[in-house]
Amino acid sequence: MTMPVLAGFYPDPSICRVGDAFYLASSTFEYVPGVPIHRSADLVEWELVGHALEDAAVINAPTGIGGASMGIFAPTLRHHDGLFWMVTTSIRDIGRGQLIVHASDPAGPWSAPVYVPDTPGIDPDLAWLEDGTCLLTWRGHGPSAIYQAEVDPLTGERLTERVELWRGTAMQETEGPHLFERDGWWYLLVAEGGTHLGHGVSIARSRDPRGPFESHPANPILSHRSLPHPVQATGHPDMVELADGTWAMVYLGIRQAGAFPGFHVNGRETFIAGVDWVDGWPVVVEDRFEVPDRDRSWDDAFAGSALDPRWVAPGVAPSEIATPGADGLALSAMRVPADAEQVAPLCARVPAIGFTATAEVAGGDACLSVRMDARGWVGVERVGGEVRGRAVSGPFDQALSTLPARDGDLLAVRSTPSRELYGRGGPDVLEPGIVRDDAFVPLGAIDGRYVSTEVAGGFTGRMLAVEALGAPARVVRVAYVEDPRG
Repeated sequence: MTMPVLAGFYPDPSICRVGDAFYLASSTFEYVPGVPIHRSADLVEWELVGHALEDAAVINAPTGIGGASMGIFAPTLRHHDGLFWMVTTSIRDIGRGQLIVHASDPAGPWSAPVYVPDTPGIDPDLAWLEDGTCLLTWRGHGPSAIYQAEVDPLTGERLTERVELWRGTAMQETEGPHLFERDGWWYLLVAEGGTHLGHGVSIARSRDPRGPFESHPANPILSHRSLPHPVQATGHPDMVELADGTWAMVYLGIRQAGAFPGFHVNGRETFIAGVDWVDGWPVVVEDRFEVPDRDRSWDDAFAGSALDPRWVAPGVAPSEIATPGADGLALSAMRVPADAEQVAPLCARVPAIGFTATAEVAGGDACLSVRMDARGWVGVERVGGEVRGRAVSGPFDQALSTLPARDGDLLAVRSTPSRELYGRGGPDVLEPGIVRDDAFVPLGAIDGRYVSTEVAGGFTGRMLAVEALGAPARVVRVAYVEDPRG
């Protein structure tokens, strides 16, 4: 499998089925709203139906560089007794414990969170026994181990002491547990090897959901480490049973490009594989589902009374900084033009390498950029009567070319995929510029490695960002058009 079912920054997938529909949750880190919920009828085509966490205070990520890759870590999504349940970790509130919300409709509204005390760690999971007992399973602090306790998911009360379930195999970083039952066996599915190139999927089983668990002798059951595969870092899986009794697995992966050691820019994406069962153990069938490449271009004129759900913001609710209306999108000022550190731009995921994005600014000073975080971005700024290219990477702030602005100019950023297999090239070339008289005019060119996870660090992916500079601004259209060569 080489194409993701959710392209762009959609890591740590968790899946459940209700009737003939599948629902999938992803982690979101500093971005608000958090934990998008997608729905599908075929496991290939997915529709965003809502977010489980709307409250920026619950996500609890600062604006600016201090919030990069903070906020909400890996979720688990389950359906039980007529309700959807989502459990996750807000990393700055880790001392409060794992947080649980529920809803009758995955589109929302979702309940206020409850917190399970004395459950330090990440990657929580929920599973129910036939008698209604709810088990919370998570990766704990300290030794790389999986822990479990009985909880009341409605109140967050922890009903038993935590116990250690499994320390995994000899691989490092056993995490991302999911506990499920099949044919009298309880399976503990985990990620191991760290979340980069050593990533893999391992599994253990027991007749009792509380263990002890025996490791699959063929672990890891999925990993692309040291393989010449275009999708790397495969791991953090979840599994689901289809209505016909077959099974599938969702997992994350990255698509690297450019010179050695490879660079990924669109974040950790969600992929899918089939699962067969042999002698009571799962066998991953990577090519079972045909996932076509598709054009994910869009054009937003902000005509409605509310923002499209594609829009998110780091550390704040989008509605706090952006208001659509009859005359376009009103943006609140979040940084002054001299500052290099973005505060809280309005953002949408970038799902491809190879695109042109444009913004039509009708009033005020504004910036359109492609960002990895608040100190890693390439963009074009309109300030007064001038447009200028700019590139920021950590402490470096590079001024590029400038031009006098004209009426009708569109702010633009273009990504051109690199065709270089060896040598010194990055995954793409990023060009801030303008579109004038229907022609792209570049204002500089930057190696795309500078806006990659390998350079910026963290757990997210590229975002298209628009922001007002120094004072409020008005934007009447933002468009994202993919390059078919990308």
